[in-house]
Amino acid sequence: MRALVVTAVAAEADSVTTGLTPHPDAFGPGPRTLPGGYLINRRDLPGIAFDVLVGGVGPAAAAAGTATALALADYSLVVSAGIGGGFAPAAPLGSLVVADAIVAADLGAETPDGFLGVTELGFGHSVHLPPAELAARAAEATGALLAPVLTVSTVTGTAARAAALAARHPMAGAEAMEGFGVAEAATAHGLPVLEIRAVSNAVGPRDRAAWRIGDALAALADGFRVLGPVLANWGERHEHPHR
Repeated sequence: MRALVVTAVAAEADSVTTGLTPHPDAFGPGPRTLPGGYLINRRDLPGIAFDVLVGGVGPAAAAAGTATALALADYSLVVSAGIGGGFAPAAPLGSLVVADAIVAADLGAETPDGFLGVTELGFGHSVHLPPAELAARAAEATGALLAPVLTVSTVTGTAARAAALAARHPMAGAEAMEGFGVAEAATAHGLPVLEIRAVSNAVGPRDRAAWRIGDALAALADGFRVLGPVLANWGERHEHPHR
């Protein structure tokens, strides 16, 4: 089985590859550069190979980077991974959230009666559903909260925005900027998608002094240390490379 893991920035990719490196003195091949300048690293574990891609920030960049990688190699699974904001109190700082739904939370239109999502507008869909069994097993193995993860193009920085998102998505566990873009590309290639986020800050007023990026990156690495066998086991029963 071969899986593509897509992060936004190099620091997230480094955490993922650290988690996928079984021994501190074990080194995989160096990074490769794909068309478009995307960097990708490979890590091989028993039963599964991971390509870890730095796809860029935001849903559009993530979709473009993911689609580029998927056009160049055969994969059975795509994973969006990185840090993000957590909805308190369900997702505290340093915790993990595995998506049971990947939601485009600000794709739509503002109206006098409130926000209308792209689905309500009749222009497509705003939710991708990861395989339920895989998401549940990943959450159990990593100790993560299993909940919707919201994709936003503008990160929340006020209490009013946080309250509005929570009202529209009361079960949401986290917000980030790339999951829906990754999921769009994966779905276009007929592939299942998973999203995992490590919480670096609370969704709400922007307070950089309260951010715990280092703790979140460490939690992301710890999560991927245990995800390999879970994904390999799932792949043995569900593998279907896209070409």
